[in-house]
Amino acid sequence: MVALPGVDPSWSTFADVPSTSSADTPGTTHRWHYLDNRADHDGRTVKGTLLCVHGNPTFSFLWRTYLAAGLAAGWRVIAVDQLDMGYSARTGVFRRLADRITDLEDFVAAVGLTGPVVTVGHDWGGVVSLGYADRNRAGLAGVILTNTAIHQDPARPIPAPLRLALARGVHRLGTRTTSAFLDVTLALARPRLDRQVRRAFRAPYRDAKARQGIANFVADIPVGPTHPSYAALTAAAEGIRSITVPVLMMWGPQDPIFSDPYLEDLARRLPHADIHRFEGAGHLVQEDADTASTALQWLEARGVGLDPVPAGALERSGHTAYAPLGQRVGELAVGPDSGSTAVAEMTAAGVPRTLSWRELQDDIERVSHGLLARGIGHGSRVSLLVPPGVDLTVLIYACLRVGAVIVVADAGLGARGLSRAVRGAAPDVVIGIERALVAARVFGWPGRRISAAPLSAAERSALGIEASLKDLRSTALSATGGAPPEPEADPDADAAILFTSGSTGPAKGVVYTHRQLAAMRDAVERTLGLGPGTALVAGFAPFALLGPALGATSVTPAMDVTAPRTLTAQALAEAAEAIEATVVFASPAALRNVLATRGELTPSGRTALARITLLLSAGAPIPVPLLEAVQDLVPAADLHTPYGMTESLLVADIDLQGIREAMTAVGTGTEGAGNGVCVGRPVHGARVGIAALDDVGAPSQDVTVEPGVTGEILVSAPHVKDRYFRLWRTEQLSAGIPPWHRTGDVGHLDADGRLWVEGRLGHVISSPDGAMTPVGLEQALEGLDGVRLAAVVGVGPMGTQVVVAVIEEDTAGDAVDGGGRAAPKRRRARLADDTVTARARALARERGIDLAAVIAVPRLPVDIRHNAKIDRTRVARWSARFLAGGRSGPL
Repeated sequence: MVALPGVDPSWSTFADVPSTSSADTPGTTHRWHYLDNRADHDGRTVKGTLLCVHGNPTFSFLWRTYLAAGLAAGWRVIAVDQLDMGYSARTGVFRRLADRITDLEDFVAAVGLTGPVVTVGHDWGGVVSLGYADRNRAGLAGVILTNTAIHQDPARPIPAPLRLALARGVHRLGTRTTSAFLDVTLALARPRLDRQVRRAFRAPYRDAKARQGIANFVADIPVGPTHPSYAALTAAAEGIRSITVPVLMMWGPQDPIFSDPYLEDLARRLPHADIHRFEGAGHLVQEDADTASTALQWLEARGVGLDPVPAGALERSGHTAYAPLGQRVGELAVGPDSGSTAVAEMTAAGVPRTLSWRELQDDIERVSHGLLARGIGHGSRVSLLVPPGVDLTVLIYACLRVGAVIVVADAGLGARGLSRAVRGAAPDVVIGIERALVAARVFGWPGRRISAAPLSAAERSALGIEASLKDLRSTALSATGGAPPEPEADPDADAAILFTSGSTGPAKGVVYTHRQLAAMRDAVERTLGLGPGTALVAGFAPFALLGPALGATSVTPAMDVTAPRTLTAQALAEAAEAIEATVVFASPAALRNVLATRGELTPSGRTALARITLLLSAGAPIPVPLLEAVQDLVPAADLHTPYGMTESLLVADIDLQGIREAMTAVGTGTEGAGNGVCVGRPVHGARVGIAALDDVGAPSQDVTVEPGVTGEILVSAPHVKDRYFRLWRTEQLSAGIPPWHRTGDVGHLDADGRLWVEGRLGHVISSPDGAMTPVGLEQALEGLDGVRLAAVVGVGPMGTQVVVAVIEEDTAGDAVDGGGRAAPKRRRARLADDTVTARARALARERGIDLAAVIAVPRLPVDIRHNAKIDRTRVARWSARFLAGGRSGPL
């Protein structure tokens, strides 16, 4: 044996195991190799045993991180080399799936493994481990799976790499004669495996005889009902449906072999399973991501093993009063105002398309019937790729009515980000506009397809469309015999998966239950006073969903809601005029373009905007000068800047006058005021706490509401998300201080209970003088003449970072782009001139900060499509290269 990196040599063990497999003659004994961290050595009590089973063509070395992590956490970990694989015996006989399950049972009996056992499997070792788990329920404490499959849909071909490996003329050459199959598998690691690790994986398979097990494993893939191992696979696939022990699935979605359809199949068979998809990871997910610590964290959280679960640790918070999200639509449909406008959308011609409350309710009922007639109901995940407006409103409420789970991802994520989101949500149905359905075909998104608009027969065939929204409406009653839709869904069942904007990392699916969506509606109504009689211009997608639920007439302006800067002043005014709106909700990016285009307003448009009494804007910090400019446009309006996130739409709220009062408090030295953006006091039903930062910027587990303490912002409210979809590890981090949701933002409370946001947790600078947040200094720098935007970042190792300011200059005479930002003439980054640097350093010193450098750049990376947030992580990486004198490239 070669030395195995990361493996204690004492863990390498051999055992002679009598075989009971029908593949062997009676009395046969095989020598097994396995790794055993011997956590129970000298009689030490352990929580249980992880029985790890590799697939093809790896061996026990795959589980090395589990052995180390398990030892530290009090778990014995045994990782076997299956017979004919790794350093176990070459038996000389063809071993089928049923034999391998029996082999594992023989091994467990021979080593005397008892007590709580958790099976852990990967690839075809996942199938073997599940077969073992199904047949050995006594003592089974849990199941952990990584990229594997338990069933092959007869309607789908097996993955292309496996078809190639099985092809006549390729199979023997690729799997036994040469090491091609092994080499290709190892090449799937992301990033590339270290040379010593690759050498260790290759070592047991140096010649053709040693690779016979690899060839046999491939040949034993059950490609159809006539295959000899098909019956054993089917028995295990059906048997696991009754497994009730905790289950964790950890998945690399970039796997070209065991792709998401196999995960979805396992999720249907084991519906109680916890799932975490490691974005960017592939087939060798153990090499690509930290699955070992995730597994150990999960075991503790689920109370698997000898240690009991702490009382109440897994219980949900208490329920709140509940009325279905769409209840008010039904009430208004039969009330005295049933004929008044409920929802409208502005067309390109400037003419609104409208539905009254009665028409809206009737349309929801028709579409509900149509969905049910096609088997779309409780628990069905429906990806809605339809722009905000009448059709999206109807679809949302119809899906919720029948208990389907709506999946909403922003097209502003871009093709790759949107595709990742949709595929990650594994929808049963995709309902979209033609452009979205073309993307579904091109990117191979899962799910049946329904078009929002009628398409030609040729288009339907090319895109795989089974029906249109018109078909849902027109065939509904005949298909269901006029029967009413199913009863309203369970309040605590999943209702929606809403994807984050992706501005702070890969977009995450945020799961809300029906009860939580209703609580969100209630928080908006009670905080902002929105309800029946309100007329709302929804230039912000979440309010297109909530408007009808509030009983408010809502209109979508003529704009691309995924690109807020496409909202013009005249388009806003025309939408407001169409319903005599009193409320506007628009993002800061949208407001900037509204101001940039206000010269195009007609007299009637100005009159319509003058009727606005409430304007709401959220998504990014909004400078007071911008708000004051907006105030001139809507002189009768109260301007509010609520603070929230996809995980909790509303957390705090403040108006322009409140911001002015907060800034006055800064000048008077009121405790805790300043150094950030004031976002106001918690909204109805919400509580805000702070987890103080230590010297290196890590939040503590203690929660405080003391003024002036900077830390991670925590929120607790009935309308906070239920969890992240198939991101178990991420959810554990966000809920790590029960009952609080960790927002990832940093800030503090002042003496009047107002919340100040100082940036993101990942952007905290860890200097020798302690932790420092960026927003306060950035705001000060943006007040300097000639500075349009500023980013303050840390460069260097944690604990010793220096503070660097990167500024985007405000150069007079520059052209203005469609987003209201100048296109600077200077195109090269450089150290700022002495005057700017001196003023910046003086401002920083007033705050007790020493700036190491001030860099001027043509443009900072800003996500203006969503919320105008600066990508500080990117700026920090670039700054480190720039200051080191290397090839920094463009920012």
